[in-house]
Amino acid sequence: MSEQNSLAGQFEANRAHLRRVAYRMLGSHGEADDAVQEAWLRLSRSDAAVVANLGGWLTTVVSRVCLDMLRSRRSRREDALGPQVPEPAVDEDDADFPGREMLLADSIGLAMTVVLEALPPAERVAFVLHDLFDLPFEEIAVIVGRTPGAARQLASRARRRVRGATTSAQTDQVRQRQVVDAFLAASRGGDLSALLAVLDPDVVFRSDAQAVRVGGAEELRGADAVAATFVGRAQAARPALVDGALALAVERDGRLFVVLRLAVADGRITSIEAVADHERLAGMTVVML
Repeated sequence: MSEQNSLAGQFEANRAHLRRVAYRMLGSHGEADDAVQEAWLRLSRSDAAVVANLGGWLTTVVSRVCLDMLRSRRSRREDALGPQVPEPAVDEDDADFPGREMLLADSIGLAMTVVLEALPPAERVAFVLHDLFDLPFEEIAVIVGRTPGAARQLASRARRRVRGATTSAQTDQVRQRQVVDAFLAASRGGDLSALLAVLDPDVVFRSDAQAVRVGGAEELRGADAVAATFVGRAQAARPALVDGALALAVERDGRLFVVLRLAVADGRITSIEAVADHERLAGMTVVML
């Protein structure tokens, strides 16, 4: 029993690192926890006494589990309606990120995770392990079943895609944030002309049934009508990432009350959807900005 307790203690010492590795590969905290749990099950069934570097062994196991999960996910998505929306990398372990990973997380954050979703599984694993966790290609090669040279090429291809796509995604997100901030400032300040300037002439505003019950319009069309309903309002609204997209969110008593989903094109808001239905709100991933 003491030997098992000692093994459990060593595993717990590596858990935070393993969760970071798994999350960066999978983009889902729930799936990351599943991968880490599978690593523990495999460790508990193995002869740990012959493992010279337990941390490295566990990283390899978690990486292989994640690779299998990514391949399975990719095959399931062939008939899916759209890509999975990754969860923002915000959890209790973020303060423990190594410096290099924290720098990457701060600079590209969710944008990079979205790009990683489009990478083939082996490329994603090679990139994450080398560029975010400094694992040598000799070790990565064993995990992905390639030669070290081939593993290096996988990471290189992924790196080129990530750099190009995240730069574009960041630029677009910065522009959208400027539009959202301008809309919020004009609404709060009661500046009708500024609201009209940030709204597309054909903008559409819709509310779900719960939002209508608390005072939202069921549907409005045109910049004049939408601007009139927002002028002098949105005092409690804050910018947020909702399922990875910029939006506005309102909280009451520490709970999410309503979300305004915004579609932005060519520097103007083209549609606004007010969501207040409790079940829909519960299913959203919301990060207040």
